[in-house]
Amino acid sequence: MKNFISVFFDLDGTLCDPREGIVRCLKYALDRLGYPASEDKDLECYIGPPLHESFGTLLQSSDAQLIARAVELYRRRFASQGIFENAVYEGVEDAVDALRRKNFRLCVVTSKPSAFATPILEHIGLRKYFDRVYGSELDGTRADKSALIAHVLAEERVPAARAVMVGDREHDVRGALANGVTPVGALWGYGSRGELRRAGASLLCENPATLVALVSARQSD
Repeated sequence: MKNFISVFFDLDGTLCDPREGIVRCLKYALDRLGYPASEDKDLECYIGPPLHESFGTLLQSSDAQLIARAVELYRRRFASQGIFENAVYEGVEDAVDALRRKNFRLCVVTSKPSAFATPILEHIGLRKYFDRVYGSELDGTRADKSALIAHVLAEERVPAARAVMVGDREHDVRGALANGVTPVGALWGYGSRGELRRAGASLLCENPATLVALVSARQSD
C-alpha cells in the first residue's frame, strides 16, 4: 500500500459548494452575449471543468474570441459577487483539520485561477489549513488538471506515489492518474459515482469523515 504524505484537494465541489456563484455568473455571461438562459439545474454540470471548456460547450462554438469574451463577462461578476457565493460542505473543516493534525501536507489544487482561489479560501475560513494553494493562471495556463498536478508535484518535490488527489469530477481523477497520483472521489460534490468510476477512481468517499479514515489507514500500511 502507498504511504501518503501529501493530500491534494480540489476546491469547487470538494471543499466548498460554489453552486450559487458559478450558476449566477454563467447566466450573467450568457445573458450579456444574447444566448438563451439555461435552467439552473442544467448548469450544475459545469461546476468543476475549466471555464474555457465549459463556455465552448455552452456556446456550441470553438470561436476563441467569443469564448474569451464569455470568460471575461463571467469573471466580471465573479470578482465582485460570485467569489463570495460559496459555502463550506458539512464536515470538511473537521476533516482537513484532522488530516493536518496527523501531519499530512495539504495543498489546494484547483483549475480555478489562483487569483480567485486564495480569496475564496480566506473568505470561507479554510486557508489556514493548507500549506500551499495551486491554481491556474488567468490566461488559462495550467487549467488542465493533468498539467496542474504535474506542476504541483514538481513544486512540492513529492513522488507521485506519496500523494493523493481528492476531487469530485472526472477531471480530478484523470489528472491524478495521468501523473501516477492516487485519486479519491468525493461523492458529496457534483460528480456522480458513475462518472468517477468511469474516469478510473477505485477509491470513493461518501463524506469527509470517511476520507480521513481512508487516508489515515493507508498512511499506516
